[in-house]
Amino acid sequence: MTQPAPPAPVTTAEPPVGKAGGRPPLGLRADVRNLSLLGVLAVLIAVGGITKPDQFLDTNNLQLVLTQASVIGVVTVGMTFVITSGGIDLSVGAIVALASVWATTVATQEYGFAGILFTAVVVGLGCGLVNGVLIAYGGMVPFIATLAMLASARGLALQITDGKTQIVTVQSVLDLGVPDAYILGIPPLVLVFAAVTVIGWLLLNRTTFGRRTVAVGGNAEAARLAGIDVRRQRLYLYLLSGLCCGIAAFLLIVLAGSGQNTNGNLYELDAIAAAIIGGTLLSGGRGTIVGSVLGVLVFTTITNIFALNNLQSDVQQIAKGAIIVAAVLVQRRTARGSGEA
Repeated sequence: MTQPAPPAPVTTAEPPVGKAGGRPPLGLRADVRNLSLLGVLAVLIAVGGITKPDQFLDTNNLQLVLTQASVIGVVTVGMTFVITSGGIDLSVGAIVALASVWATTVATQEYGFAGILFTAVVVGLGCGLVNGVLIAYGGMVPFIATLAMLASARGLALQITDGKTQIVTVQSVLDLGVPDAYILGIPPLVLVFAAVTVIGWLLLNRTTFGRRTVAVGGNAEAARLAGIDVRRQRLYLYLLSGLCCGIAAFLLIVLAGSGQNTNGNLYELDAIAAAIIGGTLLSGGRGTIVGSVLGVLVFTTITNIFALNNLQSDVQQIAKGAIIVAAVLVQRRTARGSGEA
Protein backbone atom coordinates (compact mmCIF):
# COMPACT_ATOMS: atom_id res chain seq x y z
CA MET A 1 0.00 0.00 0.00
CA THR A 2 1.44 3.35 -1.07
CA GLN A 3 2.05 5.96 1.59
CA PRO A 4 0.61 9.39 0.86
CA ALA A 5 3.23 11.96 -0.09
CA PRO A 6 4.17 14.26 2.80
CA PRO A 7 2.84 17.79 2.49
CA ALA A 8 5.25 20.30 0.99
CA PRO A 9 6.91 22.49 3.60
CA VAL A 10 5.41 25.91 3.94
CA THR A 11 7.92 28.70 3.66
CA THR A 12 7.36 32.31 4.45
CA ALA A 13 9.50 34.61 2.42
CA GLU A 14 10.45 38.03 3.65
CA PRO A 15 9.43 40.79 1.24
CA PRO A 16 12.39 41.84 -0.83
CA VAL A 17 14.22 44.85 0.47
CA GLY A 18 13.43 48.03 -1.38
CA LYS A 19 10.39 46.53 -3.20
CA ALA A 20 6.74 47.12 -2.54
CA GLY A 21 5.76 45.85 0.87
CA GLY A 22 9.38 45.70 2.03
CA ARG A 23 11.37 48.10 4.14
CA PRO A 24 14.77 49.45 3.19
CA PRO A 25 17.53 48.62 5.64
CA LEU A 26 18.47 51.11 8.33
CA GLY A 27 21.82 51.83 6.69
CA LEU A 28 20.13 52.75 3.42
CA ARG A 29 17.66 55.05 5.17
CA ALA A 30 20.56 56.73 7.00
CA ASP A 31 22.40 57.21 3.71
CA VAL A 32 19.33 58.83 2.17
CA ARG A 33 19.01 61.20 5.15
CA ASN A 34 22.69 62.12 4.97
CA LEU A 35 22.50 62.70 1.23
CA SER A 36 19.43 64.88 1.78
CA LEU A 37 21.32 66.96 4.35
CA LEU A 38 24.27 67.26 1.96
CA GLY A 39 21.80 68.50 -0.66
CA VAL A 40 20.40 71.09 1.77
CA LEU A 41 23.95 72.18 2.64
CA ALA A 42 24.78 72.52 -1.07
CA VAL A 43 21.69 74.68 -1.60
CA LEU A 44 22.64 76.90 1.34
CA ILE A 45 26.16 77.31 0.00
CA ALA A 46 24.68 78.27 -3.36
CA VAL A 47 22.38 80.81 -1.70
CA GLY A 48 25.28 82.30 0.25
CA GLY A 49 27.40 82.41 -2.88
CA ILE A 50 24.64 84.19 -4.83
CA THR A 51 23.58 86.69 -2.16
CA LYS A 52 27.05 87.57 -0.85
CA PRO A 53 29.61 86.02 -3.20
CA ASP A 54 32.61 88.11 -2.14
CA GLN A 55 31.98 87.65 1.58
CA PHE A 56 30.47 84.17 1.94
CA LEU A 57 32.94 82.35 -0.30
CA ASP A 58 35.92 84.14 1.21
CA THR A 59 38.38 81.72 2.81
CA ASN A 60 38.33 83.59 6.13
CA ASN A 61 34.53 83.36 6.28
CA LEU A 62 34.51 79.63 5.52
CA GLN A 63 37.12 79.11 8.24
CA LEU A 64 34.90 81.11 10.61
CA VAL A 65 31.87 78.95 9.77
CA LEU A 66 33.81 75.76 10.51
CA THR A 67 35.26 77.22 13.71
CA GLN A 68 31.84 78.27 15.00
CA ALA A 69 30.44 74.87 14.05
CA SER A 70 33.19 73.21 16.06
CA VAL A 71 31.99 74.57 19.41
CA ILE A 72 28.34 73.60 19.06
CA GLY A 73 29.39 70.48 17.13
CA VAL A 74 31.28 69.02 20.10
CA VAL A 75 28.21 69.65 22.30
CA THR A 76 26.00 67.97 19.69
CA VAL A 77 28.10 64.81 19.69
CA GLY A 78 27.41 64.39 23.41
CA MET A 79 23.75 65.30 22.93
CA THR A 80 23.41 62.64 20.22
CA PHE A 81 24.41 59.93 22.69
CA VAL A 82 21.96 61.20 25.30
CA ILE A 83 19.03 61.39 22.88
CA THR A 84 19.87 57.99 21.42
CA SER A 85 19.49 56.55 24.91
CA GLY A 86 16.02 58.09 25.21
CA GLY A 87 17.12 61.02 27.36
CA ILE A 88 17.50 64.75 26.90
CA ASP A 89 19.93 67.36 28.23
CA LEU A 90 18.63 70.92 28.46
CA SER A 91 21.61 72.08 30.50
CA VAL A 92 24.40 71.88 27.91
CA GLY A 93 24.47 75.62 27.18
CA ALA A 94 24.52 76.53 30.86
CA ILE A 95 27.27 73.98 31.54
CA VAL A 96 29.36 75.51 28.74
CA ALA A 97 28.85 78.94 30.32
CA LEU A 98 29.76 77.76 33.82
CA ALA A 99 32.82 75.86 32.61
CA SER A 100 34.02 78.84 30.57
CA VAL A 101 33.77 81.36 33.41
CA TRP A 102 35.20 79.00 36.03
CA ALA A 103 38.16 78.30 33.75
CA THR A 104 38.85 82.00 33.15
CA THR A 105 38.89 83.31 36.71
CA VAL A 106 42.08 85.06 37.75
CA ALA A 107 42.94 82.22 40.13
CA THR A 108 42.53 79.59 37.41
CA GLN A 109 44.53 81.53 34.82
CA GLU A 110 47.50 81.56 37.16
CA TYR A 111 47.95 77.88 36.25
CA GLY A 112 48.21 78.69 32.56
CA PHE A 113 47.02 76.64 29.61
CA ALA A 114 46.79 73.36 31.52
CA GLY A 115 44.85 74.96 34.36
CA ILE A 116 42.23 76.46 32.03
CA LEU A 117 41.77 73.24 30.06
CA PHE A 118 41.67 71.07 33.18
CA THR A 119 39.13 73.31 34.93
CA ALA A 120 36.82 73.47 31.92
CA VAL A 121 36.79 69.69 31.52
CA VAL A 122 36.38 68.97 35.24
CA VAL A 123 33.49 71.43 35.60
CA GLY A 124 31.78 69.83 32.60
CA LEU A 125 32.28 66.35 34.05
CA GLY A 126 31.06 67.49 37.46
CA CYS A 127 27.82 68.87 36.05
CA GLY A 128 27.36 65.74 33.96
CA LEU A 129 27.89 63.62 37.06
CA VAL A 130 25.18 65.53 38.96
CA ASN A 131 22.76 65.12 36.05
CA GLY A 132 23.58 61.44 35.73
CA VAL A 133 23.17 60.67 39.42
CA LEU A 134 19.85 62.52 39.66
CA ILE A 135 18.47 60.79 36.57
CA ALA A 136 19.96 57.29 36.83
CA TYR A 137 19.91 56.78 40.59
CA GLY A 138 17.56 59.51 41.80
CA GLY A 139 14.78 58.55 39.43
CA MET A 140 14.27 62.09 38.20
CA VAL A 141 12.88 62.74 34.73
CA PRO A 142 15.73 63.95 32.45
CA PHE A 143 13.75 67.03 31.45
CA ILE A 144 13.34 68.15 35.06
CA ALA A 145 16.85 67.26 36.23
CA THR A 146 18.61 69.00 33.36
CA LEU A 147 16.26 71.99 33.58
CA ALA A 148 17.27 72.37 37.22
CA MET A 149 20.93 72.14 36.20
CA LEU A 150 20.33 74.78 33.53
CA ALA A 151 19.00 77.24 36.10
CA SER A 152 21.65 76.41 38.71
CA ALA A 153 24.62 76.55 36.32
CA ARG A 154 23.47 79.84 34.81
CA GLY A 155 23.02 81.32 38.27
CA LEU A 156 26.44 80.15 39.45
CA ALA A 157 28.09 81.46 36.28
CA LEU A 158 26.50 84.86 36.89
CA GLN A 159 27.65 84.81 40.52
CA ILE A 160 31.24 83.98 39.57
CA THR A 161 31.49 86.76 36.97
CA ASP A 162 29.24 89.30 38.68
CA GLY A 163 27.93 89.94 35.18
CA LYS A 164 31.34 90.97 33.85
CA THR A 165 33.42 89.54 31.01
CA GLN A 166 36.57 87.71 32.14
CA ILE A 167 39.39 88.39 29.70
CA VAL A 168 41.89 85.60 29.02
CA THR A 169 45.48 86.69 29.52
CA VAL A 170 47.21 83.35 28.93
CA GLN A 171 48.91 83.85 25.57
CA SER A 172 49.29 80.15 24.79
CA VAL A 173 45.50 79.81 24.87
CA LEU A 174 44.92 82.87 22.69
CA ASP A 175 47.54 81.67 20.17
CA LEU A 176 45.33 78.71 19.23
CA GLY A 177 42.85 81.09 17.64
CA VAL A 178 45.24 83.05 15.40
CA PRO A 179 45.88 82.13 11.74
CA ASP A 180 49.52 81.31 12.49
CA ALA A 181 48.30 78.29 14.47
CA TYR A 182 46.30 76.89 11.53
CA ILE A 183 47.50 73.54 10.20
CA LEU A 184 47.29 73.42 6.39
CA GLY A 185 44.77 76.25 6.59
CA ILE A 186 42.60 74.38 9.12
CA PRO A 187 41.98 76.01 12.53
CA PRO A 188 42.99 73.86 15.54
CA LEU A 189 39.42 74.07 16.86
CA VAL A 190 38.15 72.36 13.71
CA LEU A 191 40.72 69.59 14.16
CA VAL A 192 39.51 69.05 17.74
CA PHE A 193 35.93 68.87 16.47
CA ALA A 194 36.97 66.35 13.82
CA ALA A 195 38.72 64.22 16.44
CA VAL A 196 35.68 64.29 18.76
CA THR A 197 33.44 63.36 15.82
CA VAL A 198 35.58 60.38 14.83
CA ILE A 199 35.83 59.15 18.42
CA GLY A 200 32.07 59.61 18.87
CA TRP A 201 31.31 57.69 15.66
CA LEU A 202 33.57 54.81 16.69
CA LEU A 203 32.11 54.77 20.20
CA LEU A 204 28.52 54.65 18.94
CA ASN A 205 28.96 52.28 16.02
CA ARG A 206 31.89 50.03 16.88
CA THR A 207 31.80 49.42 20.63
CA THR A 208 29.71 47.64 23.22
CA PHE A 209 29.08 51.02 24.82
CA GLY A 210 27.34 52.21 21.66
CA ARG A 211 25.26 49.06 21.34
CA ARG A 212 24.18 49.39 24.96
CA THR A 213 23.23 53.02 24.38
CA VAL A 214 20.99 52.08 21.45
CA ALA A 215 19.50 49.18 23.42
CA VAL A 216 18.65 51.40 26.41
CA GLY A 217 17.02 53.94 24.11
CA GLY A 218 15.08 51.31 22.20
CA ASN A 219 13.68 49.47 25.24
CA ALA A 220 15.18 50.07 28.65
CA GLU A 221 13.36 47.15 30.29
CA ALA A 222 14.46 44.71 27.61
CA ALA A 223 18.01 46.02 27.94
CA ARG A 224 17.87 45.43 31.70
CA LEU A 225 16.61 41.86 31.21
CA ALA A 226 19.45 41.31 28.74
CA GLY A 227 21.95 42.06 31.49
CA ILE A 228 22.70 45.73 30.80
CA ASP A 229 23.09 47.95 33.86
CA VAL A 230 20.73 50.64 32.58
CA ARG A 231 21.33 53.06 35.45
CA ARG A 232 25.11 52.92 35.11
CA GLN A 233 24.84 53.33 31.33
CA ARG A 234 22.73 56.45 31.74
CA LEU A 235 25.21 57.83 34.25
CA TYR A 236 28.04 57.31 31.76
CA LEU A 237 26.05 59.03 29.01
CA TYR A 238 25.48 62.20 31.03
CA LEU A 239 29.13 62.16 32.03
CA LEU A 240 29.97 61.99 28.33
CA SER A 241 27.66 64.92 27.62
CA GLY A 242 29.31 66.92 30.40
CA LEU A 243 32.76 66.08 29.05
CA CYS A 244 31.75 67.35 25.61
CA CYS A 245 30.45 70.56 27.21
CA GLY A 246 33.77 71.04 29.00
CA ILE A 247 35.72 70.61 25.76
CA ALA A 248 33.34 72.98 23.97
CA ALA A 249 33.81 75.55 26.75
CA PHE A 250 37.56 75.48 26.21
CA LEU A 251 37.10 75.89 22.45
CA LEU A 252 34.78 78.84 23.10
CA ILE A 253 37.39 80.42 25.39
CA VAL A 254 39.93 80.15 22.58
CA LEU A 255 37.46 81.54 20.04
CA ALA A 256 36.21 84.46 22.14
CA GLY A 257 39.30 85.10 24.24
CA SER A 258 37.11 85.46 27.31
CA GLY A 259 34.63 83.81 29.62
CA GLN A 260 31.08 85.14 30.01
CA ASN A 261 28.01 83.98 31.88
CA THR A 262 26.03 84.42 28.64
CA ASN A 263 28.16 81.87 26.77
CA GLY A 264 26.35 78.88 25.32
CA ASN A 265 23.03 80.69 25.05
CA LEU A 266 20.47 78.41 23.33
CA TYR A 267 23.12 75.74 22.69
CA GLU A 268 20.61 73.19 23.91
CA LEU A 269 18.23 74.22 21.12
CA ASP A 270 20.94 74.08 18.46
CA ALA A 271 22.32 70.73 19.65
CA ILE A 272 18.92 69.03 19.89
CA ALA A 273 17.85 70.47 16.53
CA ALA A 274 21.05 69.35 14.80
CA ALA A 275 20.74 65.84 16.20
CA ILE A 276 17.09 65.54 15.20
CA ILE A 277 17.43 66.79 11.64
CA GLY A 278 20.48 64.54 11.34
CA GLY A 279 18.30 61.48 11.94
CA THR A 280 18.66 60.78 15.65
CA LEU A 281 15.28 59.54 16.90
CA LEU A 282 13.90 61.84 19.58
CA SER A 283 12.27 58.92 21.39
CA GLY A 284 15.59 57.03 21.49
CA GLY A 285 16.88 53.82 19.97
CA ARG A 286 18.57 55.34 16.94
CA GLY A 287 21.40 57.82 16.60
CA THR A 288 23.81 59.01 13.96
CA ILE A 289 26.94 61.05 14.55
CA VAL A 290 27.45 61.82 10.86
CA GLY A 291 23.90 63.13 10.54
CA SER A 292 24.29 65.27 13.65
CA VAL A 293 27.48 66.84 12.29
CA LEU A 294 25.75 67.61 9.00
CA GLY A 295 22.89 69.14 10.99
CA VAL A 296 25.37 71.38 12.82
CA LEU A 297 26.88 72.52 9.52
CA VAL A 298 23.42 73.28 8.13
CA PHE A 299 22.46 75.45 11.12
CA THR A 300 25.83 77.20 11.27
CA THR A 301 25.68 77.98 7.56
CA ILE A 302 22.15 79.37 7.95
CA THR A 303 23.31 81.62 10.80
CA ASN A 304 26.26 82.85 8.76
CA ILE A 305 24.12 83.62 5.71
CA PHE A 306 21.60 85.48 7.86
CA ALA A 307 24.37 87.51 9.50
CA LEU A 308 25.99 88.43 6.17
CA ASN A 309 22.61 89.58 4.84
CA ASN A 310 21.91 91.63 7.98
CA LEU A 311 18.82 89.63 8.91
CA GLN A 312 17.74 89.92 12.53
CA SER A 313 18.45 87.15 15.04
CA ASP A 314 14.77 86.63 15.77
CA VAL A 315 14.28 85.61 12.14
CA GLN A 316 17.08 83.06 12.59
CA GLN A 317 15.36 81.55 15.62
CA ILE A 318 12.03 81.36 13.77
CA ALA A 319 13.75 79.56 10.90
CA LYS A 320 15.43 77.13 13.28
CA GLY A 321 12.15 76.43 15.04
CA ALA A 322 10.44 75.73 11.72
CA ILE A 323 13.23 73.34 10.74
CA ILE A 324 12.90 71.45 14.04
CA VAL A 325 9.13 71.06 13.60
CA ALA A 326 9.57 69.90 10.01
CA ALA A 327 12.26 67.39 11.01
CA VAL A 328 10.10 65.88 13.78
CA LEU A 329 7.11 65.60 11.46
CA VAL A 330 9.26 63.85 8.86
CA GLN A 331 10.56 61.46 11.52
CA ARG A 332 7.03 60.58 12.62
CA ARG A 333 5.88 60.06 9.07
CA THR A 334 8.93 57.90 8.29
CA ALA A 335 8.45 55.87 11.47
CA ARG A 336 4.80 55.16 10.60
CA GLY A 337 5.64 54.26 7.01
CA SER A 338 8.46 51.88 7.98
CA GLY A 339 6.63 50.29 10.92
CA GLU A 340 9.05 51.56 13.57
CA ALA A 341 7.82 52.23 17.07
